[in-house]
Amino acid sequence: MYAALRPYLFRLDPEHAHKLALRWADIAAGSGIAGLLLPKPAKPFPVNAFGLTFPNPVGLAAGLDKNGDHIKGLFALGFGSVEIGTITPRPQAGNPAPRLFRLPEHQAIINRMGFNNDGVDALVRNVEALQHRPGILGINIGKNKDTENENAASDYLHCMQRVYPLADYITVNISSPNTAGLRELQEEQQLRSLLGALREAQERLASQHGRRVPLLVKIAPDLSDEDLDAAARVLADMAVDGVIATNTTVSRQEVQQHPLAQQVGGLSGAPLLSRSTACLRRLRTRLPESIPLVGVGGIVSGADAVAKTVAGAQLVQVYSGLIYRGPALVSECVEAIRRRKEAPASGRVPD
Repeated sequence: MYAALRPYLFRLDPEHAHKLALRWADIAAGSGIAGLLLPKPAKPFPVNAFGLTFPNPVGLAAGLDKNGDHIKGLFALGFGSVEIGTITPRPQAGNPAPRLFRLPEHQAIINRMGFNNDGVDALVRNVEALQHRPGILGINIGKNKDTENENAASDYLHCMQRVYPLADYITVNISSPNTAGLRELQEEQQLRSLLGALREAQERLASQHGRRVPLLVKIAPDLSDEDLDAAARVLADMAVDGVIATNTTVSRQEVQQHPLAQQVGGLSGAPLLSRSTACLRRLRTRLPESIPLVGVGGIVSGADAVAKTVAGAQLVQVYSGLIYRGPALVSECVEAIRRRKEAPASGRVPD
């Protein structure tokens, strides 16, 4: 069905098409149609990570549902986890439109949304109104664009405190290229200072609420090897619960001949696969096994999802691939990862 609808959606402005698709997902979930139309995994495939049990290893990456308006509809697509956000303390409009561009020839997207969201209080109200969540709910937090980096910790701490009672896990987004200066927070000393404050708050909130909510960090694919190694040292020293690798890239190497290549923003989709997977693989060799990794970036097929697990990911997330492939991608990835896990010692993946 999505293959039939996609040509019509792609005639619309990308941002409008995304909103329309989300409304359709809500309607399908509310009516029960989604459960009838979408393929089901051959059998259950739970995965344990961060002390949580995920119904399956394929999640939705942050960015599609900034405010938690469509959680039920998104879970109905078969995801084992849904990550909402990025959310900031105060509402902000984001960058001026147009700010979202499709590159269909490359199964890619360039976005410069700029953390457009209704503010953390609006997200909290939406999650509180949710009666049932069939999977793991992650909440991705950031800082407002007019908050200077030296004060960034206060924004992250405010969001963390507000969402802590509602989140299954919390992701610290310091890697979007669309908020000026944000990626500087990945620098070793700034990262150590920020995570020190957040880890201290995490332990305090765990005692206060009687449950420990895992804290994950999402990093960029554009760090040099030296900077990535330095970030890994901090992540290990701070004993974060997990790392998401990666966010979008500012590189245009793989799409440099495309007419839209010069648009400012983060590139996602198929061209990101190699770069993000290399980053994931390097992190796995430099972080202790006690820190699980989530592989995201460039997954447009089940084989791509498997490549992330081969590189060291326990879980994967998709976003741009969903735009190009539709909900069938979710079950395809679940089954591909399951087949690899069940493969004999020879490494051959069963048909």
